[in-house]
Amino acid sequence: MARIGLLGGSFNPAHEGHRRISLTAMHALGLDEVWWLVSPGNPLKAEARDMAPYAARLAAAKRMARRARIHASDFEERAGTRFSIDTVRRLKRCYPRHRFLWLLGSDNLPNFHSWRDWRGLARELPIAVIRRPGYDSAARAARAMGWLGRFVHPSSQAKQWTEWSAPAIIFLRLPPDPTSATAIRAQDPHWYRRSPAQATRRGLPAFARRALDRTAS
Repeated sequence: MARIGLLGGSFNPAHEGHRRISLTAMHALGLDEVWWLVSPGNPLKAEARDMAPYAARLAAAKRMARRARIHASDFEERAGTRFSIDTVRRLKRCYPRHRFLWLLGSDNLPNFHSWRDWRGLARELPIAVIRRPGYDSAARAARAMGWLGRFVHPSSQAKQWTEWSAPAIIFLRLPPDPTSATAIRAQDPHWYRRSPAQATRRGLPAFARRALDRTAS
């Protein structure tokens, strides 16, 4: 039985923060791997003008995941799923011997109630909330927590998540990571067209240079 954490997102681009929170969550939860589910498109948002092509986002995610127990996956593209509930149900059918856990940034918890069949998703697998700077209070006060609040597990039990029955949610006490894909795009909207050396010459901040350097290594 493999213990797999699922981190969904556009990864526009995948960066050092994604890698760092995946590795820290892997340790805290006793995961065997973290799978990055690179989304072909976010169904809750209109297609952003600064969204890089899917192939470029997937390729950057694969490079960022190298030399770690992180798998950048095109499962949603291959399966034709666009909503997390459909992706999770398909994954469970395809990998019946795996145990899955959803990794959710605290910045996504305030609008979790707007996800398609979010209660159904919570009934499919446990959820681990990862801190994002400035979202602690909003996450705890999220509309979805009116229902999910009954299923909170203490952080001291993080490695016991495979023993829980979903719904189950845990707030991980991990240091928040300030790295932001939005900030990287603000500095260089066409990040996927440039080499790391070119990006550095354009004056990207240090965290963005590190993220882009890692994708090319």
